[in-house]
Amino acid sequence: MKTIIAAIATGLFFAASAFAATATTNSLVIHADAGTTIISKNIYGQFSEHLGHCIYEGIWVGTNSEIPNTRGIRNDVVAALKKIKVPVVRWPGGCFADEYHWMDGVGPSEKRPAIINTTWGGVVENNHFGTHEFMDFCEQVGCDPCICGNVGSGSVQEMMQWVEYMTSAADSPMANLRRQNGRDKPWKVPFFAVGNESWGCGGNMRPEFYADNFKRYNTFIKNYPGNKVYRVACGASDGDYNWTEVLMANAAKQMNGISLHHYSLPIPTWSGSKGSATQFGEDQWFSTLQAAVSIEGMIDKHSAIMDKYDPKKKIGLIVDEWGAWYDVDPGSNPGFLRQQNTLRDALVAGCNLNIFNNHAERVKMANIAQAINVLQSMILTDKEKMIVTPTYYVFEMFTPHQDATLLPSELKCEDYSFGGKKIPGVSVSASVDPSGAIHVTLCNLNPTRAANINCELQGGTRKNVSGRVLTSSDMTTHNTFEQPDNLKPEPFNDVQLAGNGFTTTLPPKSVVALELK
Repeated sequence: MKTIIAAIATGLFFAASAFAATATTNSLVIHADAGTTIISKNIYGQFSEHLGHCIYEGIWVGTNSEIPNTRGIRNDVVAALKKIKVPVVRWPGGCFADEYHWMDGVGPSEKRPAIINTTWGGVVENNHFGTHEFMDFCEQVGCDPCICGNVGSGSVQEMMQWVEYMTSAADSPMANLRRQNGRDKPWKVPFFAVGNESWGCGGNMRPEFYADNFKRYNTFIKNYPGNKVYRVACGASDGDYNWTEVLMANAAKQMNGISLHHYSLPIPTWSGSKGSATQFGEDQWFSTLQAAVSIEGMIDKHSAIMDKYDPKKKIGLIVDEWGAWYDVDPGSNPGFLRQQNTLRDALVAGCNLNIFNNHAERVKMANIAQAINVLQSMILTDKEKMIVTPTYYVFEMFTPHQDATLLPSELKCEDYSFGGKKIPGVSVSASVDPSGAIHVTLCNLNPTRAANINCELQGGTRKNVSGRVLTSSDMTTHNTFEQPDNLKPEPFNDVQLAGNGFTTTLPPKSVVALELK
């Protein structure tokens, strides 16, 4: 029934007259001739942790599984991730990274020691998915690995040897161990994170203590011939600007990037309920989006601190954990963090990606949490079944921004107000690809009012415009295994070229992607 309702609603949305009485009016200027900054494709990165069914059943089913796989890795998941051009995947955590000892995960699988995943659910981790399996997964997807090293409970020597094992072609103990385990040629490991959340689950460290540890561990991460490592320091959570200040003051010369973590919660507390993923009203719709867009202020303030020590912006801000976080699906393991994914999550994703695009001068990578079956995932699996989520479709709609040139834009929009609070009602970013096509992604955060956009395209005109939209009449619409196509992008026709720009009406609660040629 929801599919029928959504289809009828989608058809109705494209009549501009239907919204005329309630639409907001907004103006947009895009400077088509002023782009200088490249939007790194790595902003569209993913995160896969040994948590719940992200790895096991999500990526890895084993070579004896009846689920179609290549060397134990699900074919359907790989195909879906390739379609959205996943550029980089962060692994093995997360909090799990600081209790992970990589040698447990190499060699014959039947000889690998089992451990207890004390962070996530207390389940047995058999280590059948380790370094070789993750690198195989990355090669199948066609993405780069971002390895997160163990600072919390691991040694300097252990981290040093892992980098040697993965990237050295020498006749050396670790490189020869890799060969013994079936891989002659070293892998490319372009990104290595030195610890995770060292202020919390990664060791509960003071920033001064972590800064010293970062410099110590980082000293022994070697650039072996043919591989240069981009070193990511563990940065702050949310608005902990002192952490960034201390790290930049003490270790800026040793780092290539510094991380930032921010999650969007409908109920702004980490104690008690975080709210349902599928049963919510406009109050939690608003509070979740308010939390999502608040990351822009955090990026601005962390960037201002970074500018003091790195005015040439050589150090990247790496938002390697972000996304919506709700209560787990009813009946699921509380430690597995499995949650459904609705139209609300599509707006969370669209707003965040627009913000990252617009800050591409400083933001060089982002990794949504997480790729499969955990938190704001791209994909949900149930044994042999697989579906993609509204968030997946947003990433697919935004793929033209990857490695395109950011076009500066100026948006004057009406606020979306609720309960005495307000946030911008529209979110936007624009880019031009190497062929000269301009791509504009727009989000209307207001669930009840359409948004009229009058856009002036300065420094260039285009002859054709086309678009796609992701929306529904119901803010809780989501895809299920029984109805996998409840919410997916549809053609968008309510856009017209006008003068040296265009006009459009964004439906309420929608994500729209336009292409101008």
